[in-house]
Amino acid sequence: MLGALGLGPAEERVYRAVVSGYRSDADALAEALGADRREVTATLDVLLAKGLVTRTDERYAAAPPDVLLGPMLVKGQAELEQARAAVSQLADEYRGGARRRDSARLVDVVTGAEAIRNQLLSLQRGAREEMLWFCRKAPIAMSSPENDEEAKALARGVRYQAVFETALLEEPGELAEVMASVRAGLIGRSLPALPVRLAIADRKIALCPLVTDDATGEPTAALVMESSLLSALVALFESYWERAIPLRIDGGADVPLTPDERQLLSLLLAGVGDKSIATQLGVSGRTLQRRLQDLMRRANAQSRMHLAWRVNELGWLGDAGW
Repeated sequence: MLGALGLGPAEERVYRAVVSGYRSDADALAEALGADRREVTATLDVLLAKGLVTRTDERYAAAPPDVLLGPMLVKGQAELEQARAAVSQLADEYRGGARRRDSARLVDVVTGAEAIRNQLLSLQRGAREEMLWFCRKAPIAMSSPENDEEAKALARGVRYQAVFETALLEEPGELAEVMASVRAGLIGRSLPALPVRLAIADRKIALCPLVTDDATGEPTAALVMESSLLSALVALFESYWERAIPLRIDGGADVPLTPDERQLLSLLLAGVGDKSIATQLGVSGRTLQRRLQDLMRRANAQSRMHLAWRVNELGWLGDAGW
């Protein structure tokens, strides 16, 4: 069933045995399969080389099946449908067994910027319904231009909700990238500060950076499986999402604003500086000030703070959720 993913019959048989018999040694696996130990050991070496299993003290454990195998399913949707079902079944079996046998398997640690970047890309390839993001300034593994999986996921209907730190939007080039993503379908909001970096795929798996590894100096991240900890991370995202300021670019037929004015107000309320807003709109600082004064006059506002209050009162940015 997993031949489309590059696993031969013998490899699939042994891999399934490892998934079912968590942290089994070669003798136990050979006995369970009724196979020769040398053949099982040779197949295990192949699975180790492919990164599908790990070995500790001569005992073998499976890596999360859907995290490693799931992304391959994006290619050739029709012919891999049967393999997708097999991967999903394996993932359920793996996580169910991990929860029963070893609570530590609810969290895997990913070490190194490159490994974290690959994991972020993998989560997006495997996402089927939604991606939730906390995006802070000074990314440790992947900047917006490097995220080439986002556009692909948006194109196949994955819903993206992202909360950006205001300071991130002030970094060179970031605001333009973010607004391009909003135009492509991402639903963006902004807050002055976020507690952590976070990516959650389909509310089933999350990646959250940790502290730098003292031994290697490399960043680390926790890959969190379905659990009460994952539920807490989802709740954390939702609580900040409700308070965040929407980033909007559309004009709206029933609102007396042009698309540029709507975007200007959205960025202003999100706390983005005048220079970054002017750059994004392609206007001079003087033109930006003139437009702000015009908006204040139309809203009958005496200051920028009063303008923010009046925009919300008048509903100029629609149902902003704040």
